[in-house]
Amino acid sequence: MSKRVEKYLHKDMDREAGIEHSYHRTKIVATVGPACDTYDKLLELVKAGVNVFRLNFSHGSHEDKAKIIEHIRNINKTEPYNISILADLQGPKLRVGDIQNGSLLIEPGDILTFTSKEKVIGTKEKIYVSYPNLHEDVVPGNKILIDDGKLEVVVTEITKGGDVKVKVTYGGDLLPKKGVNLPDTKISLPSLTEKDLIDLEFIIGQNVDWIALSFVRQVEDIIDLKKRLAARNCSSKVIAKIEMPSALLDLRNIVVESDAVMVARGDLGVELPVEKVPAAQREIIRKCLHRAKPVIVATQMMESMIDRVKPNRSEITDVANAVLEGADAVMLSAETATGKHPTLVVETMRKIIMEVENTEYRYNRESDLVPQVHSPSFLSDAICYNACKLATDANAHALIGMTQSGYTGFMLSSYRPKSPLYIFTKIRSLVNQLSLSWGVRAFYYDEEESLDDIFYDQINILKERGFAHTGDIVVSTGSTPVHLHLPTNILKITTVE
Repeated sequence: MSKRVEKYLHKDMDREAGIEHSYHRTKIVATVGPACDTYDKLLELVKAGVNVFRLNFSHGSHEDKAKIIEHIRNINKTEPYNISILADLQGPKLRVGDIQNGSLLIEPGDILTFTSKEKVIGTKEKIYVSYPNLHEDVVPGNKILIDDGKLEVVVTEITKGGDVKVKVTYGGDLLPKKGVNLPDTKISLPSLTEKDLIDLEFIIGQNVDWIALSFVRQVEDIIDLKKRLAARNCSSKVIAKIEMPSALLDLRNIVVESDAVMVARGDLGVELPVEKVPAAQREIIRKCLHRAKPVIVATQMMESMIDRVKPNRSEITDVANAVLEGADAVMLSAETATGKHPTLVVETMRKIIMEVENTEYRYNRESDLVPQVHSPSFLSDAICYNACKLATDANAHALIGMTQSGYTGFMLSSYRPKSPLYIFTKIRSLVNQLSLSWGVRAFYYDEEESLDDIFYDQINILKERGFAHTGDIVVSTGSTPVHLHLPTNILKITTVE
């Protein structure tokens, strides 16, 4: 082994742990909360199969988030993993205020008054809603949904004082701080609230891998956030959360401008008629695959396991269908953040993923996964596509890519190659960011001598890590001349010596 290769093997790696963790190609995103916020519990989740940890900025303090980030980075330093950190901004989430006695029974036919002018304690006389423009944006006849659609009211009148009168359609117990959705209303709030801007300042300082923007309505929301990050030289990549009907109308542009997309089915399932959510999920995934953008399917995937030790049969099918449809990652929310069995739920999700991936589903998608002729990177896309086909035809044991922007890694991943996929990059932040992408295992490597030396080193790094063996066939992609850092333009097949 050369000294050049030795420098990339500085960790005391557990080869078997590394191989086992990389085996499920559809990645697992887990939300961190009180049930799993210590170093030991986080490491337990990583060993169970977590690739990305989500920090939900709707809850918790910056001090708590900083400790969690430190734990995750310590795991990456001392264990054979490259775990990604995703900061999820709250966005313009509307909520009711406090409720007298902690609960208020509202019944069909009741007339209520919503106000955004003063933070009153909610009673049947008046209820506070955290939306200053409520009286300006809604009109009589608009539906207002509360608590993920469990309660429904209809606007009947806008008073001269700026309050909103509503009539209860579907009643029940109204609890404090529950979310409010306005499916019939065009919301005028900016995508980044005052709270988001404060959180964003903290997030930029922490230099996390991914930032998720909630309640994206149009491509300009993504452009605005990216400009803010660029002005601060922040390398974090941006995830667009699709949870508003207006985002579906601008979906193509949002996918093009974003670095990744999340199908946030919680609010999407309230804002849209529920029967439209499955088709919306499928269309979002399809568009992301065509654009080589990682896509996460999120919300209520294994919700029954918040309390139980086994999921419902429908939840098993839900996770399996997300894998079958081509999602890069599936996400756990309250299941790991506050649930009773966070490790068990990750292990269960991983087993479902692996069972589906052991079928031939992902190798029969050629009609979807082909280079797009209109793409400005068509030639390098075609190299990536044919590298995947060659790796399949040759029954290659490894497919290797190199990237500086992440694009080649995302592109190779989007073609869902049959061979294990390994991406090498000189950009350290990309090593963790690529943990979100289907099938990718990323490595840091910054040599730039000759392409032959680079290919030789990469294969030997895989050998030392236990991912390649003598006699294996390896397909490598790269670009030449090396020092020009051109888009991928070369393809090589090697038998490991």
